[in-house]
Amino acid sequence: MTTNKENNYEGLPRYPESYWLDSVERPEFPPLTDHKETDVVIVGGGITGITTGYLLSKEGYKVSILDGDRIFNGTTGHTTAKVTAQHNLIYDELIEHFGVDFARTYYEANTHACGFIRDFIEEHGLDCDYEEKDAILYATKEKTVSKLEKEFKAYERLGIPGELADSISINVKAKKALIMKKQAQFHPLKYVLKLVDEFIANGGVIYENSTAVDIMTKSETGQRLTVETAEGATITGNYVLSCSHFPFYESEGYYFSRLSPERSYIIAAKGNTEELDAMYLSVDQPDRSIRTVKINGENYLLIIGDSHKTGQGEPMMKHYENLKTFGEEAFQITDIPYRWSAQDLYTLDKVPYIGPISTNHTDILVATGFRKWGMSSSTVSAFILRDYVLGVDSPEMEIFSPDRFDMDPSLKKFLKENINVAKYMIKGKLEPTDKRPEEVEIDEGCTITVNGSRAGAYRDFEGKLHVVDTTCKHMGCEVEWNNGERTWDCPCHGSRYSYDGEVIEGPAEYPLDRIDPEEKLS
Repeated sequence: MTTNKENNYEGLPRYPESYWLDSVERPEFPPLTDHKETDVVIVGGGITGITTGYLLSKEGYKVSILDGDRIFNGTTGHTTAKVTAQHNLIYDELIEHFGVDFARTYYEANTHACGFIRDFIEEHGLDCDYEEKDAILYATKEKTVSKLEKEFKAYERLGIPGELADSISINVKAKKALIMKKQAQFHPLKYVLKLVDEFIANGGVIYENSTAVDIMTKSETGQRLTVETAEGATITGNYVLSCSHFPFYESEGYYFSRLSPERSYIIAAKGNTEELDAMYLSVDQPDRSIRTVKINGENYLLIIGDSHKTGQGEPMMKHYENLKTFGEEAFQITDIPYRWSAQDLYTLDKVPYIGPISTNHTDILVATGFRKWGMSSSTVSAFILRDYVLGVDSPEMEIFSPDRFDMDPSLKKFLKENINVAKYMIKGKLEPTDKRPEEVEIDEGCTITVNGSRAGAYRDFEGKLHVVDTTCKHMGCEVEWNNGERTWDCPCHGSRYSYDGEVIEGPAEYPLDRIDPEEKLS
């Protein structure tokens, strides 16, 4: 394990690095290189895909999982890892828009998912730092106190164990708090690695560095579904399950117009954890989420927040600095060995899309839009996807169905999000470039002009200039520089690229075009 301490600047590590990924050894799996046959193809090697694969393999299905990178490199490796059904302020809103039965089913599904995680850990005697903790929402502003009180009334209507409190034990001026009892936190990768072991033992197969880009449907093949990869390989099955965070197959459902990407930031810090007896989340902006984590046997803090639309807003490094300032004031933090960020997708009505990708293709299933609550939502997804394949009906299938489209609040949100996309689609094309190539400094990323066209440049610590075309490969928006991660991020649909153009996060499937810095630049 490394801590990056030698590279600290302004009290923060020079490079982003997830503690979860740095603290475990992951197995390596070969890429898919030719044609294979299976029963079920799962695209995405995170907690959703692995859990679904495990459940189906237990039922005797032949299951193959494809990941475009290494397993866990996406959201699973960068999560906050709270195991809870307390998903911020949600239950009052669900009752208002969809009714009590809908809200109760949502709660029961997530509570069942949390119970599955607990029981799996106990059954296998896993040492994954699992700790039962209360989950606490708190309000720091008078105007949000009433929202907590309404949420508590929703708890009472739904039979959710909880209570209101006038104060909290940490050094934050809270006016009111809402407690959901007996939730949990853990080390997510130590847990998922055991699921991988069990999946492999059941005959499951994993392919890494295999980027799924398209599906030949049954109407095209005349028989079964065939997944095609960017590397030229294929795999055929009766079902394809898209568990890749953003759905990789976009011929159906128009998910790019129904999902909103947000980034949030995390620092791991040494500080005062004596009063931190629960997991905390503010309901006000700027958002703050706090929990403890064991690093080398010692208690550290995880401080999370400063959420914003991907590719939009102030320089990204500022968000880490904001969390550091908050930590210094509230917990007297003195050491920050890790910082990293995560990307989450929001649906139009805040409820995940889980089920058939469209009414036209009930053999292609999707799970997405977990809104920062991936530990329980991924497990809910796994059970729903398993039941679809088994032909078993359940109440959860209806409420999480991607086909739902409620006029309130979905239509308003749909229009708002797509107006925002249109704004940034135009804005990026009209923005002037920042500098001339020779003016780009060490460890700086900015836009330049290459032969009359906009391009992105980054100069690494060895002085090498990396230049890419800034037109996103998804739908042609102009990507923006993220100085906190040294990436190019798309403000329209959330695609992210490394400074030399490689895809980090979809929906884009192909890298940015690279430009030879030796060409004549202007």
